[in-house]
Amino acid sequence: MLRNLNLSKKFNLILILVVLGGITMSGLAFSAVLNEKAENEVTSKAVLLMETMSSVRNYTNNQINPLLEPRLETEAQFLPETVPAYSAREVFENFRTNSKYKDFFYKEATLNPSNLRDKADNFETQLVENLRKNTSLKELSDYREYPSGKLFYIARPIVISEQSCLRCHSTPAAAPKSQIATYGSENGFGWKLNEIIGAQVIYVPATEVINSAHRSFLLFMAIVGAAFGMAILITNILLRVAVLRPINRMVKVANEVSTGNMDAEFEQNSNDEIGTLAAAFKRMKISLSMAMNMLNQRRG
Repeated sequence: MLRNLNLSKKFNLILILVVLGGITMSGLAFSAVLNEKAENEVTSKAVLLMETMSSVRNYTNNQINPLLEPRLETEAQFLPETVPAYSAREVFENFRTNSKYKDFFYKEATLNPSNLRDKADNFETQLVENLRKNTSLKELSDYREYPSGKLFYIARPIVISEQSCLRCHSTPAAAPKSQIATYGSENGFGWKLNEIIGAQVIYVPATEVINSAHRSFLLFMAIVGAAFGMAILITNILLRVAVLRPINRMVKVANEVSTGNMDAEFEQNSNDEIGTLAAAFKRMKISLSMAMNMLNQRRG
C-alpha cells in the first residue's frame, strides 16, 4: 500500500502518526496534572472545613459544656448546645446560608444517635462500618454521587474516648432527665468506651472543579491540535516548495532528455541534497550526450 503512495502522502502519513502520538501523550500527561490539581483543590477545602469543625467541637467540649452541664438536670428541655456535634452542625448550617456554600455538607453520621438529624444514611453507615472493621484507619476519602452533583468527602471516626460521654449515652436511667424529655429513651444509648459510634463527614462539591478541569483540558487539546495542524500545514508548504517542486522539475527534464531533447537543463539552485541530485543528473546527461555522439560518429 505504501509503495503506491507518492512522497507527499507518505510524508504526511508519517507526520500525522507522529502528531497523533504527540497529542495523545501530551493529553494524557496534562489530564493527569489537571485531575491531580482538581483533587488537591477539593481536598484542601475539605480538610480546612473539617479542621474548623473539629475546632468548634473542641471549643464546645472544653468551654461551653462545663458552663451548661449543671443545668441539664434542672432544665425542662435538654440544652443541645452542650453537645459538640450539635454546635459544629449548627455553625456549619449557618455557614451554608451563604449561597456560595449551599452545596457543602457536614454531618456527624452516627449509627444510633439521640438526635435523629445525625442518623447515618446507607452510604454513611457503610463508611462507619469500614472504620469499625479497620480501626487503624484514621480517615477515608473519595467521591459520592449526590442529586446536586459529585461530592468529595472526608470521613473520620468518632470514638467514645472519655467516660464522661457515657453519662448521656450508656443507659436511659443514667441520662439527664432533660435529655429523655427532649429525645426520648429509644435512641442514643448502649454506647461503649473506645467504641466507634459514627463518622465525622465533610462533603465538598467537586462537580464544578472537575468540569473546570475538563474545560481546561479541552482548551489545551484544541490549542495543541491547532498548533500541530498549523505545523503540518507549514511543513507541507515547505516540503512542496523545497523538495517536491524541484524533484518534479527534474522529472520533467529527465523525461525530455529521455526522448532526445539534450537542450533541456537540470537546474541546480541549491547546495543541498536536491542540488546534488540535479548535479548528478547534469553529469548523467553530459555522459549520455557524449555516448550518443560517439555512437553517431561510429555509425557515420
